[in-house]
Amino acid sequence: MTDEPENITLRYLRRIDEKLDTLIADLRDLKIRTTNTEEGLAGINRRLDRLDDRVARIEKRLDLVEA
Repeated sequence: MTDEPENITLRYLRRIDEKLDTLIADLRDLKIRTTNTEEGLAGINRRLDRLDDRVARIEKRLDLVEA
């Protein structure tokens, strides 16, 4: 009689362990994707900063703004 509850308990623990492994793998994937997105956004921001500097220089050369 005590063997049966142990088996049920072990069965549920194994299921929980499998689900937890899946959850950990999914979370790892999300972290990687988030990091890639952040790096891509940082690259875009750098390009926009350089573009802003270039536009400011062009405006200055064309006397569209005060020096």
